[in-house]
Parts: sequence; structure tokens; C-alpha cells
Amino acid sequence: MTTSTSSTTDHLTDPRPILNRAIATCGGVIAGVRPEQLTDPTPCTDMDVRALLAHLIGVLGRIAALGNGDDPFAVTDTPVADDRWLDAWRESGSRVADAWSDDAVLERPMALPWIQGSGAKVLASYFSELTVHTWDLATATGQQPDWDDTVVAAAFDAARQILPAENRRALYEEISAARGFDEVAVPFAEAVPISDDAPVIDRLVAWNGRDPRGRSWRSVT
Repeated sequence: MTTSTSSTTDHLTDPRPILNRAIATCGGVIAGVRPEQLTDPTPCTDMDVRALLAHLIGVLGRIAALGNGDDPFAVTDTPVADDRWLDAWRESGSRVADAWSDDAVLERPMALPWIQGSGAKVLASYFSELTVHTWDLATATGQQPDWDDTVVAAAFDAARQILPAENRRALYEEISAARGFDEVAVPFAEAVPISDDAPVIDRLVAWNGRDPRGRSWRSVT
């Protein structure tokens, strides 16, 4: 794993450097996806590799929308030409950087159904989704990224703040009701038991309902 001398709490003040590193790690995995793998299944059981790539770019679109003061839920996962996934990722990353370039955005109050607070706090909540989906993509395409210890630790911290250890359905019943959904969407499976001394990337994906030992793939969208 890649290590860093930065404080493990720096991201609480300014999450942008950690986010940039998470985006870079994912970009490396996207670059390693082969065309014949685009229809392969992924640990997100309702997405193949192509759909997961579109979802990842949609995540960056929602992050950019938040920084611009727009509605992140208006951003949809849009397909991209199969030879442009890496270009689209880089372009989306640039839009995120532009949207969050003003330090004042970090202090702006923001709210999502699962978290509210300063822009910095809400931005940091995306570490987990980006990193877990990077793991999904790497697992589906047989890659082994050089995980950045600081990024993964920050993502694990974010995941534990957002997701309770158990009974996640109750949380998403509340979220679904608040958003006026007729049906309860439960995108995160219950945490998979794993040893406390397992690698942090394994503990992160297990907290998000994945089995990093490969015994089962559980859906997180």
C-alpha cells in the first residue's frame, strides 16, 4: 500500500486532497479495464462493468453538483462510448476540482439524506463510495490496485459514520420516507463479519456489505 506522512485527520478540515487521491486510484483501475470485460458481472450484483463505470462517473457528477450548489440527485448515470471511459473519468474529475476550488465551499452548509453539515463533512462522506466502487471494479476485472493507506483509512472512517453496524433497513426506511419513495430502497447490505486485524481495505468493503474473501458478492449501489 501507498503510505503518507499527512495527518489522519487532515481530511476533516479539507477533504479535497484525499478525494483527489481516491479519484486517481480509481482512474488507474479504469485504465486497466479491457473492452471484453465491459459485460462481466461485478460485486454490485445489479451492475455489469459498463454500468459500474457509468455509476462511478455519475458519483463524480453528483459531487460536482454539490460543489456548484446544484441538486446532486438530478445527475443520472449516463453511458459513455466504450473507448472514452478513462477520458470521461478525467473530465469528470476536472469538473469536481473546479466545483470545489473555492475554500468557501468547504464551509457551506449542505445536506444529503444520510448526512448533513459543512461542505467538507459532506464531501468526505464520498470517500467510502468511491473507494468501495473502485474495489468493485478492480475485483470484477482482476486488478490489484496499490491502495493508498490514508485514503482507505479515511473511507473506512466515513463509512462507519454513515452506516450503522446493523439494522440498516431502519435507516433506509427513514431516508426513503423523507424522499417520498413508495418503496424502501436498501442499497447497503448488513456488514460482513471480518477479523479486526484484516487489511483496512477488506474491513472497509466488509462494512459495506461485501465479502472480501470472495464467498459472496452483496449489492451496494
